[in-house]
Amino acid sequence: MPSDSQAELAQLKAALCRNSIQIGEFTLVSGEKSTVYVDSKLTTLTAEAIPLIGRAFLRRFKERGWRPAAVGGLTLGADPIATAIARESLSEAGYPINAFVARKETKRHGMGRFIEGLAKTEGVEVVIIDDVCTKGGSTAQAIEKALEAGMKVMGAICLVDRQQGGGEMLKERFGLELQRIFTLAELIAYKEQAEAATR
Repeated sequence: MPSDSQAELAQLKAALCRNSIQIGEFTLVSGEKSTVYVDSKLTTLTAEAIPLIGRAFLRRFKERGWRPAAVGGLTLGADPIATAIARESLSEAGYPINAFVARKETKRHGMGRFIEGLAKTEGVEVVIIDDVCTKGGSTAQAIEKALEAGMKVMGAICLVDRQQGGGEMLKERFGLELQRIFTLAELIAYKEQAEAATR
């Protein structure tokens, strides 16, 4: 009999396959062409998936021994995931984990910050979040901005890893091993099985 965590992962996988996996001709943010696109926000912004996402990431943090004070990544893909983690941390982690947003460009007024949501960033231990990782560019940008703000980056984790070199790049550049909840290959296999079962 599957555990609660396994059942929740299965629910989340089904939601991603149902809502977010698109088949066609697409240009990825990396500039490469692909026949598969993951529109993660069609899942990460749904009421059904938000608690599942928060708990899935928190379980992975526990496995890695991470106890961050805050989580966040490059806006916009990371934002709903970071918020889900922050919300679920109140009951699941035993201590609050705050969310932050890494801007793509510095704010042109007010404090002129790259990092939003935290009054203090110096020395804060964080985990960098991403929705989909292909070449790792957006994850790397978020890591750079966090480091520039004086944060201590414990690790990086994405919801879906396309396994197209992002993990290797982050390891080489920052010495961080990219974690993930799902690989794209897992999701495609699940989607194909589900569609075959309904034929």
